Order: sequence, then C-alpha cells, then structure tokens
Amino acid sequence: MPTLRDMSQNEAADSEDPARAGDTGHPVTAGDPGHREGAADRPTAEDSPSPEAGGPAPGDGIAEHVRSLDPRSLRGLAHPLRIRLLGALREYGPATASQLGARLSESSGATSYHLRQLAEHGFVVDVPELGTARERWWRAAQRGIQSRTADFAGHPDPAVRGALNLLLHEVATIHAQELSTWLGTMNEWSEEWRDAGEVSDYSMRLTPELAKEMNQELQQVIEGYRERAVRAGTEGSAPVRVHVHAFPRAEEKPDGPGDRRPGPGPAPA
Repeated sequence: MPTLRDMSQNEAADSEDPARAGDTGHPVTAGDPGHREGAADRPTAEDSPSPEAGGPAPGDGIAEHVRSLDPRSLRGLAHPLRIRLLGALREYGPATASQLGARLSESSGATSYHLRQLAEHGFVVDVPELGTARERWWRAAQRGIQSRTADFAGHPDPAVRGALNLLLHEVATIHAQELSTWLGTMNEWSEEWRDAGEVSDYSMRLTPELAKEMNQELQQVIEGYRERAVRAGTEGSAPVRVHVHAFPRAEEKPDGPGDRRPGPGPAPA
C-alpha cells in the first residue's frame, strides 16, 4: 500500500514502504499542504517574514524529523483547511492566523480555530518571540509527515478510514491545483524555467517489490538534490515542487464478468 509523506518539506526516506502518495507536503505535505494558489499568494515583505526583511526563514525553528501519524493525529489533521494551513506554514514560514487567512482566502476566525486544533495534535507550535499581545504567530512543528496507508486502510474504526481517505484525496487535489497553476502561468516564467519543467507519465508492468524498489530509487534521487539545494535569494533560483505518484491499475479483462469495457458495436449489416 502507498505511504503518504512530506506534503511539503520532508527530510527522511521511509525504507519500509517507499511507495508514496503525496510533500503535505506537504502539509503531505500530506501534502503538501504546500499549496500555492498562484502569483497573488506569493509571499511579500508585508505578509510573510523573510531573511532579507530580518524575519525568520521558512524552515527556521522546524524540527528536522518526519512525524509518523497514528489514528488520533490522523483524525486531527484530516480537514481540508488544516492540511492547507500546515502546508503554508511549511512552505512560507511562520505566520499569524490573519496572514494565513489572507493567503488561503479564509476568515481569520476559521484559521485561528483550526490552528489551535493543529497545535492540540502537535502539528504546529506557537512562536512567542514573534507574537504580540494582539496576535499569535505559528510555525510547523516538523518538516513533514508520513503514514503507511496499510496501517489505516483496514482500521476497524470507520472514522479513521474516512480520515485517511480525506487526507489522501486532499493531497491529490492540492497536487492537481499546483500543476494547473504551473501550466496556467508558465508563459510568465523564463525560457530556462519553461525548459526545466516536466510533465510526464509512464506505464510499465511491475511486481510490488519492483515498484517499491523503483520508488526507493526515486526518493534517493530527490533527496540527493535536496542536499544540493541553493539558498533563498540565489540568482535564478526558485522553489520547485516535485510530485511522485506510483500506483497499480486494474487489468483489462475483456472476458471477465463485469470487467468488459465498452467497445465498438456490431458492424452494420
């Protein structure tokens, strides 16, 4: 079964089950949670602190480990807005409920409530040195999350199974939105970046063991480039998102009961 991990900025590979479904980022990333809605949501000096402005960088203060979900924490994260809040904090760094509300087009009341719920489950922490008497600042508590789907897909509690389903589908939705944003705005990027982008798919026949081996090697390649990542502000650099999806598809069985796919009708007489 696939493993959900990262959704934004994970730092470790899961050698036990490397088939992935999601950076949450991500916040995934679960996803990523590393969701970007486009140019209007890119951070500015006014709405997000930066090293150049003297504020914290996106990764400042975030523990370097990847958190493994359990049933309670899975249920605590499995809400569309919480997934996106966590991803935004991982991608853009510490922020207030008002700043996150503006970024995600949500009310500050909603973001404040769901940030407190994320804090209760250990996904975000208060940043008192940035806060004021009027407003609290929050940051992500870990670099990323991971969860073996097999641990929850057959769980006896339907609420846990439902939480997993919501999380996976939300991460997939974020990935689709991120790709759509790139396709819709790529003419705004330089020729070098348009040439560096990639949208590919491949089909092959593998065993589960070979699929896991392939995903392990893909993760090793990605981690190798994370080690070579350049600092913010490096000329010509930009944040880059990488999505990895690998999954089996149903075999076409034209003679199997209920598996016959529509085909051409009988030739006219």
